[in-house]
Amino acid sequence: MASLGEHFKVNTDNLVSDSRVTFKGVNYRITVLSERLVRLEYSLDGTFYDGMTEIVSNRNFPVPKIKVEQDEKYLVITTKYFILQYAKEKAFKGPSFAPDSNLKVKLVNTDKMWYYGHPEARNFKGSAFSIEDFGSETVLSKGLYSTDGFATLDDSYSMLIDNDGFMNLNNTKRIDIYLFAYRRDFGLCLKDYFTLTGYPPMIPRYALGIWWNRDQIYSMEDVQKLVRTFNKQNVPLSVLLLGEFWHKKDKNNYNLYKSGYSFNKELFPNPEYFIKYMHDRGIRVGVNLDASEGINAMEDKFLTMCNELNLPNDKIIPFRCLDKDFIVSYFNNLINPLYAIGVDFFWLDNRDEITTRALNYYHFNDYKKFPEKRGIIFSRNGGKSAHKYPIHYSGETKVGWDTLKYLPYFNSTASNIGLSWWSHDVGGYKGGREDSELYLRYAEFSCFSPIFRFSAKRGAYYKREPWRWDMKTYTIVKDYCKLRHKLIPYIYTECYKYHKSCLPLVEPIYYYYPEIFDEPDYRNEYYFGTELLVAPITKAKDEIMNRSVEKIFLPKGVWYDFKTGKKFMGNKRYVSFFKDEDYPVFAKAGSIIPLAKLDENINNTNPPKALDIDIFPGSSNVYRLYEDDGVSSLYEEGYYIITAIDFDYSKDNYTLSIHPVEGKTGIIPDTRDYFIRFRNTRVPERISVEVGGEEKKDFTYYNDENDFLVEIKGIDTKKSLVVNITGANIEIEALRIINEDINEIISDLSIDTILKERIGLIMFSDLPINKKRIQIRKLKNAGLDPLFIKMFIRLLEYIEEI
Repeated sequence: MASLGEHFKVNTDNLVSDSRVTFKGVNYRITVLSERLVRLEYSLDGTFYDGMTEIVSNRNFPVPKIKVEQDEKYLVITTKYFILQYAKEKAFKGPSFAPDSNLKVKLVNTDKMWYYGHPEARNFKGSAFSIEDFGSETVLSKGLYSTDGFATLDDSYSMLIDNDGFMNLNNTKRIDIYLFAYRRDFGLCLKDYFTLTGYPPMIPRYALGIWWNRDQIYSMEDVQKLVRTFNKQNVPLSVLLLGEFWHKKDKNNYNLYKSGYSFNKELFPNPEYFIKYMHDRGIRVGVNLDASEGINAMEDKFLTMCNELNLPNDKIIPFRCLDKDFIVSYFNNLINPLYAIGVDFFWLDNRDEITTRALNYYHFNDYKKFPEKRGIIFSRNGGKSAHKYPIHYSGETKVGWDTLKYLPYFNSTASNIGLSWWSHDVGGYKGGREDSELYLRYAEFSCFSPIFRFSAKRGAYYKREPWRWDMKTYTIVKDYCKLRHKLIPYIYTECYKYHKSCLPLVEPIYYYYPEIFDEPDYRNEYYFGTELLVAPITKAKDEIMNRSVEKIFLPKGVWYDFKTGKKFMGNKRYVSFFKDEDYPVFAKAGSIIPLAKLDENINNTNPPKALDIDIFPGSSNVYRLYEDDGVSSLYEEGYYIITAIDFDYSKDNYTLSIHPVEGKTGIIPDTRDYFIRFRNTRVPERISVEVGGEEKKDFTYYNDENDFLVEIKGIDTKKSLVVNITGANIEIEALRIINEDINEIISDLSIDTILKERIGLIMFSDLPINKKRIQIRKLKNAGLDPLFIKMFIRLLEYIEEI
């Protein structure tokens, strides 16, 4: 009998709910899983399913506090969040469940009512299979976030997982719905969802670096040249994706056989050496697998598979993803040999949804047999608890501003169904027109996105290499690539929060300000982890002003521009102007951002030997930096380190304390250099440093524009580090002033200096806006080009909106 191995065996103990919260009749079963979650089942033949499904892996929740009232005809269940009313078979003679009839759930302390068949019109949607046909054809699935405070998850038609871990079609006729009735507590809804379906796994740390994919034929020599060029250009690289040309092909027509599982030895004579070459340089390798054409006779193990499956050896073996014998043979003969030579993960490039769902499940769970390898796949979204199978591939996206504008919204809605790890083509994959501004805005957005992946279709004129652009574009993109690698300690920690505490890496701003969803100027904003807010630039700049003009809403509190440190008061709307090299990313008051200090091997994504730590003033805060080996599953056994970075803020006295608080030693370097950057801070009157409770005098400090830096080297990471600075008025206010932005715009314009003086006098005067417009228009007589007049009129309109 076919066997996938012990690592696929299903733990059935977690699949049956406690009988104390299960209420069953001839054809119905109602189970209260939590105060916010109830399972609703109806079966014509009176049989109910307690096994694993594509969606559900756990129903054994802690018993919630409920109140039950029932008799022969009626059942009423009350929790803190909802009141469920059900008319049983004896009281209701129609079909059960019946739309808007015998099953209703009211949310406590609201006027909201859910009933079977509810349209759920206020649902904010979820995600999609891919967006390569982005436009009117893009259809988003239903999510869990709704302003009604409830949402359903339908498990009636999901494929079933048997106790040996095989996936099977669902031929049962039943209703199996999970109702989340959470009112405004969406965070608790996500926690219930992940408890039901499985928590998001930790992805390998290397996946947070820069990815490269190009639809072209690479040989070993080509790859070596590519890696050398990345290094020479000082652009980091952590993942190489190989498309369909890595495997054996028809020598007379390389466009044949998209499906393949054996290395082409003419291109890669020694595949094992190729993988080792990449690993030695800190680069991981993923290879493309397309199941659409089956298994052809060129495969190394073709005859073996034919014999095992009792198939003729003169025909292609059809890909049968739900055939148990085929799946076992597939892994034994095609996939395990690729593991053996060191391939890190697989790009499952399937356009059939059933095949996608099956292979996502099988491939990701197959990693469990390797404790030294952490699960990761790269695939389209199967749509069934897809958060369990990162990373998601959005398909061959179109080049253009419209696509870029859609991506922040798409990433945000994915959070509504618990997805964080979407990966998009930087610059777009195909079609459109190559545009340096679009390319660099894509790179900036990707720096503050879950995954940063360069990718393009075959063709000489798709420019995805930063060094193929003009010097300005190259420099900006390179800087954001390096910033991305510096941000890995922060992003990886936020990844752990997603895994452990259900906090999505990307949280749309409308979770906290629902009204923003209906305001297109602000709807794309999102939180990137707990410390940062991003207002992505998704349209071309004003060519005359040479700035991107952005309308931004900042939540309540105090915020700082992540790059410049400019201070913004929250709960306000702003109009801001951004040069090509700038991007709207904001840190809240008291934010602590741990950054890697890049070493000689800029591809390295391991826990760094040196940390830059950015500290923003205005509030006390504690940031718990998470680190592990980044590649294995040992973190599940406690092999990780959590370091508390504690910032105690008062106006004239800052204290920063760094100390490990949880986990096992040996995960991070024994000693570490720290570069503490106190943002918007003057040189203090006094500074002290203690290591392990003892004073340390060997450290360096200095000012860097508006920041104060303290460098402390060779610190034992098992000991505490405390830095204290004091002094009157050490905090620099650095308030963002609109006149400074306008002054910079005027200064950069290519017009006569005398005209600039006259424009400045008008723009910075106390005149009302309408009179300023009149005065600007009069400058036409002084020789000011009408294009600039229009620009300043627009600028006054922006100012008027503030």
